[in-house]
Amino acid sequence: MSFDALDTWWWPYLFILLAGWLATDTWRYLGVYLGGKMSDESDILVFVRCIATALVAAVIANLIVFPSGALADSSLALRVGAAIAGFAAYLLSRKQILAGIAVAEAVLLIGLYLIG
Repeated sequence: MSFDALDTWWWPYLFILLAGWLATDTWRYLGVYLGGKMSDESDILVFVRCIATALVAAVIANLIVFPSGALADSSLALRVGAAIAGFAAYLLSRKQILAGIAVAEAVLLIGLYLIG
């Protein structure tokens, strides 16, 4: 069965839903099953956490350096400054993620307002 198999309005939505669910949840269930039997400090789980953290950092860096949409109209200095301010707020607030996000967004929005 392919994306063009049925000629109805709902088929693309069902196809995306099923393909997205199978692609992500299969690995989630497998991870829960295998990860439940391992120690949190095992070498393989430390390695997996390192890879996951590196992937998230790469996505964030890609969004900062090569943004799309409305964010592409802002300067690189503003985007980097907002990220630095958010990270500093995260560290100063004893690693409260919401504080880092709020400060980064505030710096970005204020910068966009003042520049634009």
